[in-house]
This record gives sequence, C-alpha cells and structure tokens, in this order.
Amino acid sequence: MTDPERASGRAFEGSIGDGITLAPLAMSDADELFAITDSNRDHLRPWMPWIGAVVSPGDTRQFIQSVVDQRARNDGYQCAIRVDGAIAGIVGHHRIDWANRLTSLGYWLAAGHQGKGIMTRSCGVLIDFAFDELDLNRVEISAATDNRKSLAVIDRLGFTAEGVRRQAEWVHDRFVDLGSYAILRHERAADPWP
Repeated sequence: MTDPERASGRAFEGSIGDGITLAPLAMSDADELFAITDSNRDHLRPWMPWIGAVVSPGDTRQFIQSVVDQRARNDGYQCAIRVDGAIAGIVGHHRIDWANRLTSLGYWLAAGHQGKGIMTRSCGVLIDFAFDELDLNRVEISAATDNRKSLAVIDRLGFTAEGVRRQAEWVHDRFVDLGSYAILRHERAADPWP
C-alpha cells in the first residue's frame, strides 16, 4: 500500500479541550469563514499576502473548494479552528510531499483569540496527525522573521531554525525575510504540546 493510499479516508475532528475543536473545512463554513477573515483583515494584512484577494464570500468558497479537492487527493488537510463553536482561525498542511515524507503547516488566528495557546495546541494536533497517521518524517513552517507571535508558536512547538530566505515573500507593500523551521518525527517530545 502506498503512503497516499494509507492516508485515504483518514481525517480528524474533535475537541482538543477548553471549548476548542478542529474540523476539516467544508463548504458550509464559507460565510462564517469569510466574516471572520474580513473582520480580521487589518490584523492579518502584515503577514498574509492572500488577504487582499479575499474580497467576497465567493473567494472563500473557492478556497474551500481547493481545500476539499486537496483532501480528496490525500495532499493535506485544512481545518477550521473553532472556539465555543465559532470559527476563530485556520490551521492546515500546504501540501504533502509523499516521496520525501514531509509537509508544511500554515495557520492564522483571529486577534481576539491570541495569547491563549490555541494555535500551539492546534498545530500540535496536525503535527501528531502528520507523524502518527500519515507516517511523515518532517513538518516545516515558514514565517516572517519579524512576526513575533508566529515565531513564539514555532518555538513552543520545538521546531529548529534552519535558515533565512532573504526577501522571499512580497506582502502587499514590502518584501519580508522568511525563516525556515522544521521538526522531525524523532524530535517530538513525549508530551510536546502545552
């Protein structure tokens, strides 16, 4: 059985405690996801180059369709992070490199939910899923070197800094340097996620 076949049909959803749940994005999430994205536009703009292209619920529906297609190809999972039932952000795999058994994570969280450990725990679930269910060996994250909140999540997750790609991403009106970070399966602590 190939790795993609092994992952076929696997997904996850459920509570991770304190009113926080993760569930694969579905088309029924489109209006709510657009609303939370739109209300956090100024908060997300400094770090998310895609925010300017999300101007209507239809844009969010296109994104969700791409996520549904991604999941059907066994090429990664994108989840809504819900707090007390309401969408608070997104965490997901960008894609899966089955040949090299690696993936990368992307994430964002609404401003009002930051500083509570929600993103660290949510990323931890997807990291565990990548290692334990998908049998991957490496999870990567790229983040702007001056995005302190994202870097704090990366540090709490135990990732290793592997270098900086100078002026690697254009974010609206400026280039940002991107740090490259990774964790390997054998580096994960026994009880890693606070």
